[in-house]
Amino acid sequence: MTSVAATPAAAPARRPMTKEERKVILASSLGTVFEWYDFFLYGSLSAIIAAQFFSGVNPTAGFIFALLAFAAGFAVRPFGALVFGRLGDLVGRKYTFLVTILLMGISTFAVGLLPSYQTIGIISPIILIVLRMVQGLALGGEYGGAATYVAEHAPPGRRGFYTSFIQTTATLGLFLSLLVILLVRSIAGEAAFKEIWWRLPFLLSIVLLGISVWIRMQLSESPAFKKMKDEGTISKAPLKEAFGTWANAKIAIYSLIGSTAGQAVVWYTGQFYALFFLTQTLKMDSSTANIYIAIALLIGTPFFIIFGALSDKIGRKPIILGGCLLAAILYFPIFTALTKAVNPDLAAAQSSAPVSVIADPGACSFQFNPVGTSKFTTSCDVTKSLLAANSVNYSNVVAPAGSVAKIKIGNQELSSFEGAGLAPAEFAAKSAAFKEEVIKAIRSHGYPAAADPAKVNTPLTIALLTALILLVTMVYGPIAAQLVELFPTRIRYSGMSLPYHIGNGWFGGFLPATAFAMVAATGDIYYGLWYPITIAVATFIIGLFVIPETKDRDIFH
Repeated sequence: MTSVAATPAAAPARRPMTKEERKVILASSLGTVFEWYDFFLYGSLSAIIAAQFFSGVNPTAGFIFALLAFAAGFAVRPFGALVFGRLGDLVGRKYTFLVTILLMGISTFAVGLLPSYQTIGIISPIILIVLRMVQGLALGGEYGGAATYVAEHAPPGRRGFYTSFIQTTATLGLFLSLLVILLVRSIAGEAAFKEIWWRLPFLLSIVLLGISVWIRMQLSESPAFKKMKDEGTISKAPLKEAFGTWANAKIAIYSLIGSTAGQAVVWYTGQFYALFFLTQTLKMDSSTANIYIAIALLIGTPFFIIFGALSDKIGRKPIILGGCLLAAILYFPIFTALTKAVNPDLAAAQSSAPVSVIADPGACSFQFNPVGTSKFTTSCDVTKSLLAANSVNYSNVVAPAGSVAKIKIGNQELSSFEGAGLAPAEFAAKSAAFKEEVIKAIRSHGYPAAADPAKVNTPLTIALLTALILLVTMVYGPIAAQLVELFPTRIRYSGMSLPYHIGNGWFGGFLPATAFAMVAATGDIYYGLWYPITIAVATFIIGLFVIPETKDRDIFH
């Protein structure tokens, strides 16, 4: 691969931000905060949503199904980027992202009204996934519009700083969603919240939608687009121009593999996988975990702007790629330290009483069953599912073909049972008896049912979560400016939106479900980290050679 050629332009002296520029940043950022609030409500409430809409399957499959429904919104984001990117380059930035926010707000409000699985059956999760896809389509058109709009209002030499405010919106939207959830949860009580009041944060989005639409109606079109319109140079076929010729298509490919893929996995590891790890693996109370994540976000959010402004001085590339490299180096130490800080009893049990599953590999399935139709009844599957559900780290030992799986906990050994061919009632009875035996054994060896709040090292936990957020700010703070500067004005909305949303929608959005499945398959609670580490390293290496420095480019071309 060869590097994309840079076209630097001398940056003029910096000037103070004008009143109109402040209005542009505020309006674009607030609207995007509200959109991210809508989108992240689902992620924050995934465990409750699994119970409400996927109660017809077993709990493990239900949680994976809920994660995939969350990921469905990400899967369609690149298609939203194509649809709305084309509109943005044809009719303008302003009106396109007015449409995206309407779609996002209405579909989120509808989630709050959707009957549960117990009320209308399989139709319920189907409608939920459709609404998630509508949200994903809307978000696919939102980010490119907001980033392009702000960047095209920014003076040269200040685009990293100006667009960094857009970069704070995802974190602020997540923070707002966590805040509303915690407030409603504390007022309603845990039982009532899980039963009915979880819907209120979704229903409140209609208020945010009204505010967002009003704000965006106050904006005028971007100067770069107005200049193109006045000159008659607007692209007649932006998608064909952006991706149908190698000169432009290679920019999209390079920006995906050399920038946004690594940025995405670092972002989602720091903000979403960290939350899943706290609640699902370390068994921390979900309210406490949300509070800790919110505190880390509050501490870390200003660094989006700090790193965005710094990229105006030293460049986008060293900060983004540096964040990818640091993430690859630090993830295992940080998550290992999180285990010791949040659930020291679990860490101690893993050290003093290691667990192994002795089983015939041919009888062990990859228990990734999103539709809940498969029944995992072999002795190996029964054993691994039970251990994974109880956050027990285990190693795999090969047993002779046809043998019944066993669990070895320290010096104690337990035999599983073969469920294939058993009647449902008999299988349920044997499963219950085996579960009781295993739970008793792991508890006697120190494996806790949940993290003990009295033993959580709060300062260290918040410090580790903040470190993850700081890595996020490094890769995400300068990314909007870099993407805007990589693409010509005629195809900028289309060109930058697709690689951004493939990176964040696919590489990032599928991270929680993929990592969860990897952990369940291997028995190693840290194994899922290999997914973001591998992609971050690949982005660092590829980006080093194919992504140019763009901070001094003239974007009015």
